[in-house]
Amino acid sequence: MSDKILLINDLPGYGKVALAAMIPVLSHMGFDLYNLPTALISNTFDYGKFEVLETTEYMKNTISVWKELGFNFDGISTGFIMSEEQVRLVADYCQEQSQKGTIVFVDPIMGDDGKLYNGVTNQTIEYMRQLCSVADYILPNYTEAAFLAGVDIKNEGISLEEGYELIDRLRELGSKSIVITSVNLKDNTAVLGYDSKEDTYFSLSFEYVAVRFPGTGDVFSSVMMGKVLLGAPLQDSVQKAMDYVKDIIILSKDNVDKFKGIPIEAWLDKMDI
Repeated sequence: MSDKILLINDLPGYGKVALAAMIPVLSHMGFDLYNLPTALISNTFDYGKFEVLETTEYMKNTISVWKELGFNFDGISTGFIMSEEQVRLVADYCQEQSQKGTIVFVDPIMGDDGKLYNGVTNQTIEYMRQLCSVADYILPNYTEAAFLAGVDIKNEGISLEEGYELIDRLRELGSKSIVITSVNLKDNTAVLGYDSKEDTYFSLSFEYVAVRFPGTGDVFSSVMMGKVLLGAPLQDSVQKAMDYVKDIIILSKDNVDKFKGIPIEAWLDKMDI
């Protein structure tokens, strides 16, 4: 019987990001999927014009119904969360599920390139710390990791030792295993991690592909989470996710409309190679 995974993320009408990217990947990997949309979004933000319907009341009522019905999950993944109220709601639910043995994966989407996204407040960061504290795995990028840890962002790059110190600051929040993406080290770009099961740190360097697609982070987290839940060590799971994302970016690099993301269904078989 396959693991039941709940995905808490936004649902786009046009574009392969968030739930629209994660569901095909994890379905292909054999998981039994459920979802709780944090927002309905007309299209990816890259187009410059979009419509967003926040679903906070729906989320509250849905969680209440699920509790009455006794629904539980083997794994929960959280992604884009619209508001402080939603972060608090999700954090409380993940904490309750965690106490029943659910494995919690948190992608604390708050910012990138050294700054927070519009609408993200200091209170949001505090609630996101609460959510990270109940997580078995967190996957911030470097900007998000620095804000969560309360340290200065160094745009010129950091040393590997500073990267591992940043991981230790995040571990102090209560997070168990940690994966920090897009870290500019002094001599390369890498994904840094800490595997709580093995009590080991790791650094996996990568070559930046100069093509941008929205949704590649969602694909990365899906593959990594899927591999972990299938029993692979964290470092191997991260490397597999890195390799797959790089491959599908290269395969899709000539697509005319990159704003809608990668047509993930066309490349699912590449995951099996």
